[in-house]
Amino acid sequence: MTHYTKRLRDTREDSDKTQAEIAVALKMHVQQYQLYESGKRKMSVDVLIELSAYYNVSTDYLLGLSDKKERA
Repeated sequence: MTHYTKRLRDTREDSDKTQAEIAVALKMHVQQYQLYESGKRKMSVDVLIELSAYYNVSTDYLLGLSDKKERA
């Protein structure tokens, strides 16, 4: 598991959301989201931005590049 996939999972779990709930919010099949979270499929920039907005955290935070959650 890469650092960013762990960050995705931890952020989702900290928000008390299921993978299915996130998939619905992103308008995708749960299997597709599971592939992102497992690291078996790379996220597009658009999905990253949507997740950043959904969780109200920075993209750098989701990617594991920063521990600062605040969005610019």
